[in-house]
Amino acid sequence: VSLATFGVFFHLDKENVLTATKVFTSISLFNILRLPLFDLPSVISAVAQTKVSLSRLEDFLSAEDLKPEDVNTNYSGNHAVGFIGASFRWEKNGLPVLKNLNVSIPEGSLVAVVGQVGSGKSSFLSAILGEMEKLEGTVQRRGSVAYLSQQAWIQNDSLQENILFGANLNRPYYELVLESCALLPDLEQLPNGDQTEIGERGVNISGGQKQRVSLARAVYSNADLYLLDDPLSAVDVHVGKHLFEKLIGPSGLLKSKTRILVTHNLTLLPHADLIIAMEEGRISQMGTYQELISKRANFAELIQVFSAEHTSEETTTMEVSSSKEEGQLGRSLQQRELLKHKHSSFDQWKILTNNKEKVATGGMKMSVVLKYLQAFDWRWMWLTIAAYLGQNALAIGQNLWLSTWTAETAKVSDFTEWKQSQNYKLRIYGLLGFIQGSLLICCGAYVLTRGSLSASQALHHQLLDNVLHLPLQHFESNPVGQIINRFTKDLFIVDLRFHYYLRTWLNCTLDVIGTILVITSASPLFIVVVIPLGYFYFTIQRYYIASSRQIRRLAGASHSPVISHFSETLVGRSTVRAFGHQERFIRKNNDVMYENLVYFYNNVISNRWLSVRLEFLGNLMVFFAALFVVLAGNTVSSSAVGLSISYALNIIQSLNFWVRKACEIETNAVSIERICEYAKMDKE
Repeated sequence: VSLATFGVFFHLDKENVLTATKVFTSISLFNILRLPLFDLPSVISAVAQTKVSLSRLEDFLSAEDLKPEDVNTNYSGNHAVGFIGASFRWEKNGLPVLKNLNVSIPEGSLVAVVGQVGSGKSSFLSAILGEMEKLEGTVQRRGSVAYLSQQAWIQNDSLQENILFGANLNRPYYELVLESCALLPDLEQLPNGDQTEIGERGVNISGGQKQRVSLARAVYSNADLYLLDDPLSAVDVHVGKHLFEKLIGPSGLLKSKTRILVTHNLTLLPHADLIIAMEEGRISQMGTYQELISKRANFAELIQVFSAEHTSEETTTMEVSSSKEEGQLGRSLQQRELLKHKHSSFDQWKILTNNKEKVATGGMKMSVVLKYLQAFDWRWMWLTIAAYLGQNALAIGQNLWLSTWTAETAKVSDFTEWKQSQNYKLRIYGLLGFIQGSLLICCGAYVLTRGSLSASQALHHQLLDNVLHLPLQHFESNPVGQIINRFTKDLFIVDLRFHYYLRTWLNCTLDVIGTILVITSASPLFIVVVIPLGYFYFTIQRYYIASSRQIRRLAGASHSPVISHFSETLVGRSTVRAFGHQERFIRKNNDVMYENLVYFYNNVISNRWLSVRLEFLGNLMVFFAALFVVLAGNTVSSSAVGLSISYALNIIQSLNFWVRKACEIETNAVSIERICEYAKMDKE
């Protein structure tokens, strides 16, 4: 830009003369333009990405929501659930999954829904909940609903909170529910009883325990209608018998409630008040067990098919259950011996409890940055330093060349001779700019890109290898959000941010050193001011880093609960909607988001605090540079004064960037620290 400006200036009029006033005023203006022009490509890219993101968000937010009005809850009649010519599908343009349903389920009855795999049993329950799109017909449902999904859904909370599910504790009824769901023996084995954290997705308890906790949640809600999607499939045979007799069956705790039970256990069918047989999305047969056996030959054939399909499976299950019970009995005896004879029993169980993400404290170790530089590859690092050193040296050389040029102009008396040499001087100035811009900047960008790619790949492979070799117990006792957070946000910092901060810090460091040298050469007294101002800069930087670093760590740790809660809610969305707890989960999501935003807000405030103090010190530096030049009087040439003042004006921006990027390096090195944490953990 400067080369083109000066070249046009000369060729517009042969009488134009390059003076110190014109040169260094122009350079100061060019320096002001440098940062906006540097950020312009990033802004254009960000605008394009924002447009794409807004388009995707618009598509998502414009999508149709579920229609609660599809399910009629205000109707006459004494039936709990009713379908009249109803058909349903999952997707807007998909084929019907349930077709022409006509059924009326009396209040207080036990209904068994049976059918082969893929016949529409689970979809039948989803249609009652209003989770499917209704194509035609009428759906009727009365009273509150409790839903148990086929895959048990467990929150990342204590066992008691999973059962209460936001309700108040009624101790007698709560104990009755625990006994009916066969959970009392399990509570004896847990270190903190029902206060034990059972972890995200309930992965630190068995499948049968998860199913029974989910069932206890449904029972404790004391709803009018219970939708149970194969609740006995994940439990042992004797436990299943206990659950049916004490809970679901005609003499169980829910005997006065309407229960719709999807099951493959044919031994339960004689106890049902109504049996619905599904086939290819339609109700093929319906009635009591005796009616269907005596009148429907197809139902008898269906029973035989089910029996043939499940005989070997049940036999295997019984054998596995038997061996499982023996193993559990042995473990239980060992655990009780530990409880009796060892005071450190909690240590034996603490691996089962959920661990909150640890937040590091104290200063950032240089070893963390060294790990990044090792991954960056020392070869690319030294080439990057050499390229940026050359860029800054040539930039100073260009300005010194202009200073010499204007000094000669001030002394020359015969402008004819000066005009003859101006083309030569302009070519030299252009050559210096070409070497700096076309060669060294391109070379620096290339080696920086190669090094940053090398660092990203090395740290990603290291993180992936460490995670894949962690013991399975780690995944069972820690939320998956912690790992996702490192593979997303922390690796994003490594991929796109950290090398930018290192590059900017290096560039600003060289700028500051060059500026101080140029100003000191014109005004040697300036070194007296630089030392105390440098001390103040360093003090402010260390004071800022002490808080900013810890805020960044807390912000990183508070991001994991946001991911965990969102993914947890997404998995259990049908259960949340069935219980009508959408608002409670929205409030919980707002709470974890608010906690994360508190740290973000404090990070912004700390940045503003830093900016005010750095601007003040930078203005002091400009003031003293100008003061010493004025005090020097005629002993300093106008070209040297212009060069000194233009650099002094530029140093505010350079010093601000230098301190800020030094802080950013230390605070963002937290991401590298978090990635490298897994290297210190025990591996399999």
